[in-house]
Amino acid sequence: MTKPKQIFISILAVLFVFPVMGTFAQKAATSGSIEVITTFDYPGAGNSTLPQKINERGDIVGEFIDPNGVTAGFVRFSDGSFSDPIVDPNDTLGFTEGRGINNSRTVVGDYIPPDGNLHGFFLSSGTFTEFDVPGAVQTAVLSISDAADFTGTLVDGSGLQQAFVSLGGTITSYSVPGAPATLAYSISDSKRLVVGYYIDAAGILHGQYRDANGTLHFPVDPTGSVGTILFGDNNRNWVVGRYADNSGVTHGLFFVPPNNFFTFDYPGSAFTSLNGISSQGNITGRYVDASGIAHGFIARVTGTPPTTPAGPEMKANVSPSKVAPLNQSPSAWGGAMPAR
Repeated sequence: MTKPKQIFISILAVLFVFPVMGTFAQKAATSGSIEVITTFDYPGAGNSTLPQKINERGDIVGEFIDPNGVTAGFVRFSDGSFSDPIVDPNDTLGFTEGRGINNSRTVVGDYIPPDGNLHGFFLSSGTFTEFDVPGAVQTAVLSISDAADFTGTLVDGSGLQQAFVSLGGTITSYSVPGAPATLAYSISDSKRLVVGYYIDAAGILHGQYRDANGTLHFPVDPTGSVGTILFGDNNRNWVVGRYADNSGVTHGLFFVPPNNFFTFDYPGSAFTSLNGISSQGNITGRYVDASGIAHGFIARVTGTPPTTPAGPEMKANVSPSKVAPLNQSPSAWGGAMPAR
């Protein structure tokens, strides 16, 4: 299979799993907890399942990777049934990703056609609509709100990878100063928060968010992180993502701006990722088992999980990075572009 052009900066992101025996929770004495309700896998032997977002109806969009390495999108509906594989009609390389879904069940994502570059798509009522930010070499659409506002990332003609947000049909691109790559992964329906991550000049991943006034806040790094990604947010300004530590373990992350976090780990797994969260507090994500297969799960926030203050916000080109470069071993992150 022809490999896609490496214009998008590769971020490593794993895929593994095992079955859940009932509901379990992680919590502290006072506030609340995150409880796993169920696990799920896209049908088919050996598939790795990578959920990405969850809407208020409980529908989940994501992608699965079959044993041959072919990637296709899917929707897991709130009744537990699955859609047929989502494959963009112009996908010739076996790479279509489902990235976002709103309450109208419009799905957004990206795919690779013969030119080897990523391009975005919208899928509504069975109809695909291709999308590229005007002038961009590559485009990935990573989320969509109920108002049809959407976010993503693009690569321009100079090779700079920028985040973008479309509000009411107006597209605004932006970057963390000095960062070669910035990505916008989710926008809340309230439009108060756009979350994502960026890669600094040293190749280290940091979380970042853009508030309703357009101000960028960065970095978001839990203590001990060597790489942080923010994937999803809701109307309560609750944010989910993941971070890796220097031992190679990847932890699920619950973040409350401006600087508080709670760590969630799937029991027995060295890799947990929290990817999407609804305003009802339902979370979708994945964990990885010892055989290297990724499994999806649905979790629920009860109360407000207790949080610990993160480090102080730093501004690029003012403060040096306080973390070591990301451990890029497959056991830590796996492979994806952009992260998933």
